[in-house]
Amino acid sequence: MDLSNKKVFITGGSAGIGKAIIEQLTQKGVNQIAVMGRTAAKLDDLENAFPSAQFLTVQGDVSQLDDIKKAAQKVTDEWGALDMLINNAGVVSAGQLGDISDDDINDMVNVNVTGLILLTKHLLPLLKETEDGAIMNISSGFGYIAMPYYSVYAATKAAVKHFSEGMRRELANYPIHVMTVYPTATDTDMMETANMGDMDDPQDVAKASINGLLNKEIEVILGGSKQKEMVKTNINEPLKVDKKLAGSLDAMKERAENHRSM
Repeated sequence: MDLSNKKVFITGGSAGIGKAIIEQLTQKGVNQIAVMGRTAAKLDDLENAFPSAQFLTVQGDVSQLDDIKKAAQKVTDEWGALDMLINNAGVVSAGQLGDISDDDINDMVNVNVTGLILLTKHLLPLLKETEDGAIMNISSGFGYIAMPYYSVYAATKAAVKHFSEGMRRELANYPIHVMTVYPTATDTDMMETANMGDMDDPQDVAKASINGLLNKEIEVILGGSKQKEMVKTNINEPLKVDKKLAGSLDAMKERAENHRSM
């Protein structure tokens, strides 16, 4: 896939993994990027950070259908075309299920799943007109391996995995490559309230994501061979993972109890 001159739409592109992906895209020749985010100031800063690109910014919340329709209409009116959609926006609220607020549960589902699906739906007519396009969905390592105290977040990210899989098969007759990225803990604003040790660099996640796209991979699993082996174990022998985690519940609870980025 040649990325030069592609028209790209990305959510959550003003910080963290999304901003790192934009940097990688501009290095590959992408110069037309639509970005949807909640904070106008952060969106405006992108023009200074990446002067080679022309930005079409949309201040909006992917959990709100009106904002999604506004974004799709703006891309249609301004560009009339779209080659790539990167669903990157996400939120997290961790802890024991009984301690997570009802509002946080609803918001995680609405941002991480419902909004992602609806935005894809409303941009799909443009994507179907591309000659060589892509949909990149950012899931999480928890989308493959659900961890205690992240049950709701993991459920939303597993939904992203299966949505990607279904869309890949549904779009088999279109030149649209569908792929999913599974980052492990990454050093972004989203992780500021998590009591984590070593984390991945967002630039490394972005590089792996774009390289995976160029190689037409359908999955990019971060975390190295150890994570990939644990994914296999969780699929084939999930009780082994249960046993491995059982002795660490107190430590995992402590790490998760203040982790909230909504």
